[in-house]
Amino acid sequence: MTMNADKPTPDLPEARPEVSPDSPAAAPAATPTLEQQLAEAQAKLAEMSDAYLRAKAETENVRRRADEETAKARKFAVEGFAESLLPVKDSLEAAIAVEVSSPQQMLEGVHATLRQLAAALERNRVLEISPAAGTKFDPHQHQAISMVPSEQDANTVVAVLQKGYSIAERVLRPALVTVSAPK
Repeated sequence: MTMNADKPTPDLPEARPEVSPDSPAAAPAATPTLEQQLAEAQAKLAEMSDAYLRAKAETENVRRRADEETAKARKFAVEGFAESLLPVKDSLEAAIAVEVSSPQQMLEGVHATLRQLAAALERNRVLEISPAAGTKFDPHQHQAISMVPSEQDANTVVAVLQKGYSIAERVLRPALVTVSAPK
């Protein structure tokens, strides 16, 4: 084929320079992005690992503090109650120390000491269970000692023989009562 200036030359593919596979130009364009993604993922992993370790340490600290508080609470659970009973003990000791007193003075001292004791029990949520006559018998708070014939409705309290006590709605000792018998 001869080349004429009048005839166009056929389109030849452009010559590309040869690139070795080791040269940076040979790497696909996605590789730097993958490396960036890997670096970001590793940084995020390190951050999450650090956050996990901190959270785990905080959880252990909270658990340890709770265990210490529980141990202290068990050890000193009666401290407040004992502290509120000390004035009662002081009053009783003062009464014993008086060598000569009239029965009226002794009775006044006993009543004052009883009021101190009642206040100490109330401050510590120890409440009396003393049902009034005619109250429906409650086996959760009362213990029937006997059944007696009565004009009251059946299974109602006739008399309280001994007061009961509860603490925070839990019965320490049920009230000992007599109950009306069915007619």
